Amino acid sequence: MNHVRIENIQIAYDDAGSGPTLLLVHGYPFNRSLWNEQVAALSNTHRVITVDLRGFGDSESSEGPSTMNQMARDLASLMDALNITTAIIGGLSMGGYVVLAFYKHFADRVRALVLADTRAQADTEEGRQTRLKQVEHIRQEGMAGIADAMLPKLLTPETVSKRPEVVRRIRDMMIRTKPEGAAGALLGMASREDQTSLLAQINVPTLILVGREDPITPVEDSETMHSRIQDSRLVVIENAAHVSNIEQADVFNQELKAFLENID
Repeated sequence: MNHVRIENIQIAYDDAGSGPTLLLVHGYPFNRSLWNEQVAALSNTHRVITVDLRGFGDSESSEGPSTMNQMARDLASLMDALNITTAIIGGLSMGGYVVLAFYKHFADRVRALVLADTRAQADTEEGRQTRLKQVEHIRQEGMAGIADAMLPKLLTPETVSKRPEVVRRIRDMMIRTKPEGAAGALLGMASREDQTSLLAQINVPTLILVGREDPITPVEDSETMHSRIQDSRLVVIENAAHVSNIEQADVFNQELKAFLENID
């Protein structure tokens, strides 16, 4: 694990392998270990950097909302610190929101995009209110209740019943998340911009992946992104829900490898 100081907080990251740079951004409420299978599969051909967003994992928290734009600036600052001019940038769920914000502000630093189990739309008013209620719940009771409520949406019923090691891993990531970090991210997601109009402006190769059974960012959201991003490929992963990169890691990695080979 490495650290870099960005705007008076320590940001944690891992840096593995060599070759073209692939920067992977985790979702909510996870940490950089979400990408362990991808690091193992790709670090023999790429420099794979995984980062803990502010307030998550081993990174420090900041006061107030952690906006998608702020976290995008954190990524740019991390790249500066590591002397990386351009990279392939990928994100899952909230990580995808951060990646789209990064592209909006730093398009010239993006070689290609990977958008997994995410969407371009902002929250509905109902969605925003749900996040605000979750903030209060976390502040009063911590992460355990949120983790247990989210698990059935993150994994397919088959995984929940037959793969207890995956369930434990996902739950452990969530309950270890700092409550203040989770609350800041929820506030940031609730106020995030709608990036739908940005999609037509994306002019780099883009891989879109989504679990067939994802109830949080369903296949229709990925189809919308695919239809509006000109140079994009859509992969629907069977027998996977919201964390498709773990639930069906072999398929996810195969598709990601093929995409990266065409870029390189």
